Amino acid sequence: MDLCYIFRRNAITASALATAETLLKRFHELRCIFITEGVRESISLPRQHSLLHYLISITLFGSPNGLCSSITESKHIKAVKEPWRRSSRFRALVQMLRTITRLEKLAALRRRFLREGLLGGSTAAHFASNQEEESTGDGEDVGSDVDADASQENHSSIEERLGDAGPDHGPQSLSSIALAATPGILLKLRS
Repeated sequence: MDLCYIFRRNAITASALATAETLLKRFHELRCIFITEGVRESISLPRQHSLLHYLISITLFGSPNGLCSSITESKHIKAVKEPWRRSSRFRALVQMLRTITRLEKLAALRRRFLREGLLGGSTAAHFASNQEEESTGDGEDVGSDVDADASQENHSSIEERLGDAGPDHGPQSLSSIALAATPGILLKLRS
């Protein structure tokens, strides 16, 4: 714990760095008890391995200033755990890679649509604006025999019913689809 507190400081002195090096060596000596007692065959944990690089990195770049190594865990969840849960567990690696690829393509498409302004507004606003564009200069809708007064009333009643004649600046929502864990579940439910 003392080692962690040293690494979390805003300013790390040379004496604190020497103390951290001593504590790190002691930690690696003591953790071998898990191997000697048979609890584990080897110890190769990414966070513990990254501690070896802290001393050099602090010397080169300065204090990590509270940097948390849990960022690797959040990336691991998105890149491994979530695709694993979506797979059928049979030849899961291929399914996981396909899922990751598709999600990356969807994210890229979403960024492109946002950049080009294609995700603004709602379907109702788009419908209402298309109705206005389709009407001609004399007030008659293309392909209909409605006179100008009835057409104008129709447009205002559409806007009133929809309650939305423009872009929606409210919060955006994302949707998701949860599939069954295995195909066998569907067969059991049908029986």
